[in-house]
Amino acid sequence: MATMIQIPVQIRFGDIDSYGHVNNVTYLQYLEDGRVQLFHTPLGAAAAPGTGPDESFDDLVGEDLYTLVGRHEIEYLAPLVFRPEPVFVNIWVTRLGGSSFEFGYTVGEKDDSVIYAQASSGVVMVSRLTGRPVRLSAHQRHALETWLGDPVSFRRRPWPDAAVEAAPNFSPTGGSATARSTAADSRAAGSTARVRS
Repeated sequence: MATMIQIPVQIRFGDIDSYGHVNNVTYLQYLEDGRVQLFHTPLGAAAAPGTGPDESFDDLVGEDLYTLVGRHEIEYLAPLVFRPEPVFVNIWVTRLGGSSFEFGYTVGEKDDSVIYAQASSGVVMVSRLTGRPVRLSAHQRHALETWLGDPVSFRRRPWPDAAVEAAPNFSPTGGSATARSTAADSRAAGSTARVRS
């Protein structure tokens, strides 16, 4: 894997829920902590010609643009309980598009002996003036390519056929016969159905 950034994160007492472990929503804050640290880390070897090693990705974004998270996917692998020692967020780039890119993450021990969660986020470069996506500059792309690594290997992926077919007929007040029967048929066939809400 290419260069990734490892960020220590202190677990706060308020991160723990009534089940005695870090609440699932709190992991999104840990991911944000990792992104913010990466954006403000000096580029060093990731600096393109014409940019300095002391500049950060945030400097390359500048005042006229901003990054906007458009998507998160997260998979919880083991419970994380309160402790005084930090947990570590590893962050790297998994995909580059014209105006967007994706981050991969793990939340775990420093040596990766235990991974508590793995995740990905889709991020878009946006103009502050127009609110529209803007293509990545050569300097931005150069920095992101330095952190480019493998996609996150989620253990279970969404089941797209049933989710796509069932979604238009699905009601948040109890579902639909189509969604229920599709899930039931899938269980009977020995597969796991996951309908997105």
